[in-house]
Amino acid sequence: MISSDGIRGYNDMIILCLVLSEPSYGYQISKEIKLRTNGSYVIKETTLYSAFTRLEKNGYITSFSGSRTNGKPRTYYRITDSGKAYYEEKCREWELTKEVVEKFKI
Repeated sequence: MISSDGIRGYNDMIILCLVLSEPSYGYQISKEIKLRTNGSYVIKETTLYSAFTRLEKNGYITSFSGSRTNGKPRTYYRITDSGKAYYEEKCREWELTKEVVEKFKI
């Protein structure tokens, strides 16, 4: 299991990646993270929704109401153009981070 401390700075990148191709909603994003990591990383609901709030406040995503489940509308998230630019920046940062950390691996 991956420590949430070790990946915290990259939650935004992960979420943005998952809404790059199409809008999605919280539960689906959470499931996809768990699926893609084979259960090695499970994002907490509070962490996920805090990230949505931060990303929307910064203009990287927008939210809208979508299909209803159990009579309650789902909130979907879609990436913005500035969100795409931020995602690309975070990917470059990740590559540099990996390069630096690799220098200290025995």
